[in-house]
Amino acid sequence: MPIYEYECEVCSHTFEVIQKFSDDPITACVACSGPVRRLLSPPGLVFKGTGWYATDYAGPERKKAMEGEKREQKGSEASADTNGSERTSKTDNKADTDAAKD
Repeated sequence: MPIYEYECEVCSHTFEVIQKFSDDPITACVACSGPVRRLLSPPGLVFKGTGWYATDYAGPERKKAMEGEKREQKGSEASADTNGSERTSKTDNKADTDAAKD
């Protein structure tokens, strides 16, 4: 059963009510008995299980495209690792030179 949110037009009190789809909307505030209006709220949906991801139920063209993207990402990560190791080795060499001076 859905949860509906209402706001009083007189006292601005907001409250939630669990109602069936077939139930009539509430017309009076629970705090002051003034007129109320139903508010729109985002639905509480949670998608679980298979079939909700871009890789699920993919056709052959989609699978090939995904594999190509993974290869490109691995290639860019490898070049980033190479640059990072060069920086480390330069820093280590400087530390070795400084240690030799002392």
